Amino acid sequence: MYMSFRRYVVVSFLLLLTFSHATANNLPDFTSLVEKNSSAVVNISTTQKAHQQSVLPEGFEFPENQPYSDLLRHFFGGQGQIPRQQETRSLGSGFIISEDGFLLTNHHVIKNADEIFVRLQDRRELKAELIGSDERTDVALLKVDATNLPVVKLGSSKSLKVGEWVFAIGSPFGFDSSVTAGIVSAKGRSLPKENYVPFIQTDVAINPGNSGGPLFNLDGEVVGINSQIYSRSGGFMGLSFAIPIDVALNVSHQLKKSGHVLRGWLGVRIQDVTRELAESFDMDKPHGALVAQVIPGSPAEKAGIQVGDVIVAFNGENINRSSSLPPLVGSANITNKAKVKIIRNKKAKVLTVTLEKLPEDEQAIAKVKKNSKTNTTLGMSVKDLTKETRSQLNIKKYGVIVDSVGSGAASKAGIRPGDVIMQIDGQYVKNTDHIKKLANEISDGKFISILINRQGNPIFLALKK
Repeated sequence: MYMSFRRYVVVSFLLLLTFSHATANNLPDFTSLVEKNSSAVVNISTTQKAHQQSVLPEGFEFPENQPYSDLLRHFFGGQGQIPRQQETRSLGSGFIISEDGFLLTNHHVIKNADEIFVRLQDRRELKAELIGSDERTDVALLKVDATNLPVVKLGSSKSLKVGEWVFAIGSPFGFDSSVTAGIVSAKGRSLPKENYVPFIQTDVAINPGNSGGPLFNLDGEVVGINSQIYSRSGGFMGLSFAIPIDVALNVSHQLKKSGHVLRGWLGVRIQDVTRELAESFDMDKPHGALVAQVIPGSPAEKAGIQVGDVIVAFNGENINRSSSLPPLVGSANITNKAKVKIIRNKKAKVLTVTLEKLPEDEQAIAKVKKNSKTNTTLGMSVKDLTKETRSQLNIKKYGVIVDSVGSGAASKAGIRPGDVIMQIDGQYVKNTDHIKKLANEISDGKFISILINRQGNPIFLALKK
């Protein structure tokens, strides 16, 4: 019995060693990939000269024929001002994409720089020319005067899969050629105020100074540009975001050609379709981009897109989440007509849209004011809109403003005081009498959609009576 137990222990130990060895052998080896690509990754530093002046008290005059008078004028100037020049430096990373000296990095790395310097792995430091940069995608294209430079191999982010191994090379905190590795955590992430970039999320350790550096796959191809981290401490916390290389290359080609980026514009405000909203629209499952607002005079309005439409495909690309639509529209060729597939009144329909150039400001946001009150059966009280409020919100005919919300359907749906209710179950609300009529017609136990305007932002909510 004892010998059998010993034999069991020995066999189990050997099996454990074999399994551990096999598991270790299955882990990726980054050494050859790093050796091959690190020479094409550079450190980027910038200088910014800020002129500051301190003004002496008004009416102050330098004393004549006194000791140090000339010295005071030299430092303080004839106008009683002190010229100061402050030089600041920022550090980031970048990578060479052509042998004749073109490089990619982040816009925020070189923003407001007076001078840009690129330090290569062979310790050469070259002054770089800014060809162009794009704040919306956080991409910048630089050029140094050199030839026969080492270059990275460019891949495609479209073939990336969640769970795939990736690694980064950069200069976190100024430490050149630092290598970190991890996996792809998610694709197509939409970050606040970054609607035109479907970010790659990874758990690769990225810190200040990594910005602008390349993200590689196991084939040694660049699949992204490391751009942002989510952090409460200022350092790495497991969430890193990279710009897909396909997006970056599209931007860099336009910057190289014209110095600026041209984006398509549809002219809609959109939101995700929740499970409850999907039920209210009689959809099998939540998907697509729900149109909460159509901007007057926009390509969407001209094409016949309406509030309440659900955009499920754009130029043949399926829209699963609303965040998928802006990058597709932004990268579309505005000289070609686009096909937009929508669901309206439970039926699929394809519209043809002629996109336009994305304007700087799509719509001004207005604030809400209040007047004349009535109660509804939804647990809230509402008021008619004044002419002034309609003008501020650019609302011509419809809508009532929520004055207060008690317990009931409105509260559960997320309606707040100050919201302007524009639609109930697809019907525009004319006034307080009309909303009371519509509320009484809602069937019990069934979700219906409500379109509100919250501080200038259109939002669909799902309400069940």
